[in-house]
Amino acid sequence: MKHRRLGLTVLAVLLLCSAVLGACGGKSGKVKVKVGEVTRSIFYAPEYVAMGKGFFEEEGLEVELQTTFGGDKTMTALLSGAIDVALVGSETSVYVAQQGAEDPVINFAQLTQTDGTFLMARHSEGTFDWNDLKGKVFLGQRKGGMPQMAGEFTLKKHGIDPHGDLELIQNIDFANVASAFASGTGEYVQLFEPQASIFEKEGKGVVVASFGVESGLLPYTVFMTKQSYLTKNREAVQKFTNAVYKAQKWVESESPEAIADVIMPFFKDTDREIVVSSVKRYKEQGSFATDPALDDKEWSNLLDVLDSAGELKERIEHGRIVNNEFAEEAKRKVK
Repeated sequence: MKHRRLGLTVLAVLLLCSAVLGACGGKSGKVKVKVGEVTRSIFYAPEYVAMGKGFFEEEGLEVELQTTFGGDKTMTALLSGAIDVALVGSETSVYVAQQGAEDPVINFAQLTQTDGTFLMARHSEGTFDWNDLKGKVFLGQRKGGMPQMAGEFTLKKHGIDPHGDLELIQNIDFANVASAFASGTGEYVQLFEPQASIFEKEGKGVVVASFGVESGLLPYTVFMTKQSYLTKNREAVQKFTNAVYKAQKWVESESPEAIADVIMPFFKDTDREIVVSSVKRYKEQGSFATDPALDDKEWSNLLDVLDSAGELKERIEHGRIVNNEFAEEAKRKVK
């Protein structure tokens, strides 16, 4: 009887230990971080490098990645607690702040520093001029999203009224813009890679300009989380940022071919040639941030873009929803 009670006690202790380990991140003992990315894009190559090269694991993290398709859906997932960290345009954190959120969303690690879209024409007409768009049908992106705002910002810079000088279509869901163009909608379209390169290869269009080059440096895609999560999980956020910086340094030093080899598992249905050309295009125009810090100048440019689009109610100060402490610590620690 005594042995039976002892056995039950040991079993209870084992179950308790199992529960504690589970709460801490599972059998691996690593801390689990649920990440939601706004879309699956070669534009986010450093994120996939951090996973593919094992940089998150080196920091003791187990990253669970899901694609949430669209800034509004990604932010909803973050605010509801369905994910811990969001990879999305920093304009979404501004929208949350403008609504007076008690638990603000904090930008802590920048991944991309330019717009990631390209202007594609259905037919090549020789040397491109921005005035070629006047009177044409332009298939843009969702109103209020960074691709659309950066696109309109660029058009205005070239003296084009987006809503007066051309027929602007922006009521098509983000995930369906490419297929709409492929089916015949629009004479020009704004697309991310690898879709732009795929369409060029298939003869469905020609890239004539880069919105990334035209709109300047922006905190275009940033890892962010709620202030409450950041406060309770500072160590995990620091480790996460360290891994991101390791990936950024690796991407900066390696060739498009080497980067493509690492991220191919995330793009199994895409030809390696297309992945390489997409990475090359982004590297050449400096789209990948070289460190996770989000500086004042980039933030100011972001607010200018939002203001131009009529989406800015107030100029949210940089320090209010940006925390560079983790980025600066990563830059000190990661060599």
